[in-house]
Amino acid sequence: MESIIFIMLVTFLINIPFGWLREGVKKFSFLWFVYVHTPIPFIVALRIALRIPWKFAPFLILIAIFGQYAGAKIRRKQLAITN
Repeated sequence: MESIIFIMLVTFLINIPFGWLREGVKKFSFLWFVYVHTPIPFIVALRIALRIPWKFAPFLILIAIFGQYAGAKIRRKQLAITN
């Protein structure tokens, strides 16, 4: 159970900076795809290393999306404060 909570937390946290970066580029551009997909191999490797079953993959994808969203929201708030 602890390893599942750990990977959920890591998945969320690793996606925050990529969501922040993604918010600053044109949607569906090359860099946009890079920022969306770069964390995936690390999360998959960690899932395999911790022997977490595939049945948790959809849940981790959802958490990754929330991390990306959180990072984008942080960037939007920072821009709103500086303007």
